Amino acid sequence: MKKNMGNADRIIRTIIAVIVALLYYYNVISGTLGIVLLVLAGVFLLTSFVSFCPLYAPFGLSTCTRKK
Repeated sequence: MKKNMGNADRIIRTIIAVIVALLYYYNVISGTLGIVLLVLAGVFLLTSFVSFCPLYAPFGLSTCTRKK
């Protein structure tokens, strides 16, 4: 897998995942919506750790800075 996520993208995804986890922990979101958002937060964390987003690949997108 070739990296296709830059640092800003990774930081934003991590922050969103932490916010969703905190909202679920404090029962602001719950039920089916809470579980779906937790799964999405997990995917965000996983993709930010490996610096690869599978949805970017088919479209040829990359937020990673290119070295010359």
